[in-house]
Amino acid sequence: MSQVAALLFALTSLTASGVDWPEWRGAGRQGIWSETGIIQTLPANGLKVKWRVSIRAGYSGPAVAAGRVFLLDHAPSRGTRVSERVICLDERTGKVLWTREWDADYRGLDYANGPRATPTVDGDRVYLLGAAGSLRCLRTADGSELWSSDFVRDFRTMLPAWGMSSAPLVASSKLIAIAGGKGNAKVVAFDKMSGKVLWRALSSDDSEPGYSQPILIDTPVPQVIVWHATALQSLHPETGEILWSQPFRVTMNTPIATPAWNPPHLLVSGFFDGARMMELSPSGARLAWASQGGNETRSDKLHALMSQPLIIGEYIYGICSYGQLRCLSRSTGERLWETQQVTVERARNATAWLVRYQDRVFILNDRGELILAKLGPSGYSETGRAKVITPTSPPGARREFGAVVWSHPAFANRHIVLRNDQEIIRISLDHTDYR
Repeated sequence: MSQVAALLFALTSLTASGVDWPEWRGAGRQGIWSETGIIQTLPANGLKVKWRVSIRAGYSGPAVAAGRVFLLDHAPSRGTRVSERVICLDERTGKVLWTREWDADYRGLDYANGPRATPTVDGDRVYLLGAAGSLRCLRTADGSELWSSDFVRDFRTMLPAWGMSSAPLVASSKLIAIAGGKGNAKVVAFDKMSGKVLWRALSSDDSEPGYSQPILIDTPVPQVIVWHATALQSLHPETGEILWSQPFRVTMNTPIATPAWNPPHLLVSGFFDGARMMELSPSGARLAWASQGGNETRSDKLHALMSQPLIIGEYIYGICSYGQLRCLSRSTGERLWETQQVTVERARNATAWLVRYQDRVFILNDRGELILAKLGPSGYSETGRAKVITPTSPPGARREFGAVVWSHPAFANRHIVLRNDQEIIRISLDHTDYR
């Protein structure tokens, strides 16, 4: 092969290569899709479904890595006993490559409709967390188990009301999990290869672990950010040492939305108690602003439920307690505008997932509609909307369809992969499929 041909081949391969979605909210957990060749509008004659596969119920979103799709679901067994399962599919065809199941007890869990945590894929391993605190490390090739931990058995965890929800986080050679264990085992770091416990951090004596996802942020010192029911805290990933702490008592132990990070700012927002904006520096962190009073109905600034806000430039965009999409000033938290267009219903717990793509945002609302929109300080501009999946999960409150979609989709390799309680679907967003 000539040097020119080799160069052209390399450039073609680079252009054709896609971007995986190996964990919750994609690589880095911030809901940013950094791929090219994506459609700029949603076609009027519909989107192309590449495959659909029957599955069982669950809230776990899919992870996509190295040509495979990983998903957790479950099936009832007897009484409160269930069988949790991971299913691995071929990304291109949807063919089931392997499955692995284990028993769990959902006694006492509200919304006991299956696993919550999205799989975390790291190289040839996938890390899984069940709703009752079963952590497993499996080979991606065949599903064989390499190691496991049971939080209730190993750390005396008292399961929170809505189950264990925080997807395990890979930080270099460690796997960091929100275990909610007794003593100083709210957060536990394992050797990701062997499962050996390397450190434990934070007391569980004064609060539950909550349901938010830990994130790893890149500052002069790497930090693991953990938002639990009494504080927003930063830990050193190597040692578990507390780097800084911001008290934040959360009503009903419900920190849920993932912290949003855009240097130097870190934002958390809760359904009942509103938002806190931290400003990080080499010397630590300071509270830049916070919601002042209010509640889920008389909301101040932003009261997110499940949906992680986006920090874009000088503005913040997020879904509030009754489904309002709001725009805030990044520097002050002042509300600039809001709209109900995204979720349609002004209903308690109405939500949508926001994923940034270049100068636009893909939004999957809980009605099963995919929206493409532009967001800016002057308002919301929708450029397309398509029904892509049927809501099937119980909403817990009166809703128009009697069901919702509460599982986060994956955006990978020019496609969206999404699920409900009955099927998982892969839909093309590749511009070459719509010429």
